[in-house]
Amino acid sequence: MATQFDEFQKASKEQLEHAAAAAATLTRGFQTIATETTDYSKRSLESTSSFIEKLFTAKTLESAIQIQTEFAKAQLEGFVAQATKLSELYKELAKEAVKPVETAFAQAKGAIQQ
Repeated sequence: MATQFDEFQKASKEQLEHAAAAAATLTRGFQTIATETTDYSKRSLESTSSFIEKLFTAKTLESAIQIQTEFAKAQLEGFVAQATKLSELYKELAKEAVKPVETAFAQAKGAIQQ
């Protein structure tokens, strides 16, 4: 009876450690994503500010259209690049966060089979 209790206690401790590892991975991943999103927002704000300054210096309608077209193109390219980067960060986060859970399930499955 004591042996079963010790095994149960050990298994519970291992499961808690795996859950803590998964939570820590999620926290680090979300911090990375938040930092990246903040950096992108700052770059976008700076780019928009620069665009407005250029737009006010336009002397002709054609020049204003050219400035606006370049800005729109740069913003779209920046957005697509950022979306791709965030997608990769989320994918990596999901892979890393699942590892401790997979290990816990494998251990639990092994314990049940014994």
